[in-house]
Amino acid sequence: MTMFWTEEKDAVAEYIVPGDVIDVAFTIKCQTLPVDHAWALSSRLLEVLPWLGEEEQAGVHLIHGAASGNGWYRPEEKPNALLHLSRRARLRLRLPRHRLDDARELTGKTLDIGGHALRVGESEVHRLNPLPTLFSRYVITREAIEEEQFLQQALDHLKKLDIDCRKLLCGITHTLAFPEGPAFTRSLMVAELTQEHSIRLQQAGLGEGRRMGCGLFIPHKGIRPVKQDSE
Repeated sequence: MTMFWTEEKDAVAEYIVPGDVIDVAFTIKCQTLPVDHAWALSSRLLEVLPWLGEEEQAGVHLIHGAASGNGWYRPEEKPNALLHLSRRARLRLRLPRHRLDDARELTGKTLDIGGHALRVGESEVHRLNPLPTLFSRYVITREAIEEEQFLQQALDHLKKLDIDCRKLLCGITHTLAFPEGPAFTRSLMVAELTQEHSIRLQQAGLGEGRRMGCGLFIPHKGIRPVKQDSE
């Protein structure tokens, strides 16, 4: 496992979290979905909400079953493999707040996701959480890239966002099927962020594919448990 690690700095003053970008979580009725449903879900959502493709800060979180645990490890992906969803599973969108009412047009719709019916229910709004550790299951990269190269590319991207990064940890790889060809991804954890930088990274994301669930970050319990688990 490859890591980038520097010492923490002194704490800064409390940060007031802006509410201009939010997560919207919809209840769903759906028993199973393909493990790789990135393109199918994105396509159906864009049919109902075409403005998703125009909003720079909009993103679609992929749906995960109980087997995905905390998201760091995933079951082996096989052709035609299915996720078995619990009642707690949610369809989550990351959106600029001014699109909230537009997004609620999904309620009551049934989406065909790769031959699986997904009924969308009511929604709840969640403000972004400025926790210091963030995790992305899928950051698009190249197939042959080494871990060190991946971390350096991520670090360079974070610097362009003016995000002071002190700890990065890359994880397992996945391949997602897109019409233009396979998209190779790797999971990434970013730790010891300031509150301001945590929100900035959640708003901006990292790399391509936000509408297909790539480059989106969610708060995580911390980097130490993951490091200990890997050992």
